[in-house]
Amino acid sequence: MHVETLVVGPLGCNCSIVADVEARRAVVVDPGGDYAAIRARLDALGVAVEAIVHTHTHFDHVGCTAELQRASGAAASIHEADRFLYDILPLQAGMFGVDAPERADMDDGLVDGRTLHAGAIEIAVLHTPGHTPGSCSFVANHAGQTVVIAGDTLFRGSIGRTDLPGGDPEAILRSIRGKLLSLPDDARVVTGHGPATTIGDERARNPYLRPR
Repeated sequence: MHVETLVVGPLGCNCSIVADVEARRAVVVDPGGDYAAIRARLDALGVAVEAIVHTHTHFDHVGCTAELQRASGAAASIHEADRFLYDILPLQAGMFGVDAPERADMDDGLVDGRTLHAGAIEIAVLHTPGHTPGSCSFVANHAGQTVVIAGDTLFRGSIGRTDLPGGDPEAILRSIRGKLLSLPDDARVVTGHGPATTIGDERARNPYLRPR
């Protein structure tokens, strides 16, 4: 399993490529901008895009979805509870003083418990609301290796903000404690922004996750 992360877009979103290089298939998570850089890495790996998925639909996580979808022909998916956020992309972008991304043809295919595939790699969809109502995390498993792409739900030493439309501080803690912390301690966590971490490190050290 090959997982690499590119920092893209105006707010430094972590875009992840989960690839089975032997099968030449990949899933792209959160293409938030800088299409040329994402395309260059896909070409260098020699992989075709099977699916484009999003941890949530804040503008900085969907910035070049339309370009990638047009070039690859892959389906682009969000959770249905985040549809309202995608419908107000111009308002979202305007709050940060940037232009709204081009709209892609997004389906509502991210459902809790669904399994995606990149060749032999299985990627489980977990609905982890709180940062947004439709926030999702993706758990990629292959040959004993587990990588969690958590978006803006969990960060190294912190959790996602809940003060934007649809945010829910109680829900985000339920999502992390009930779903993410049930994963193995050695599972690597790719966050939505900033450095990666592990489930074990966050269980032990994250001040927001101390036992009540």
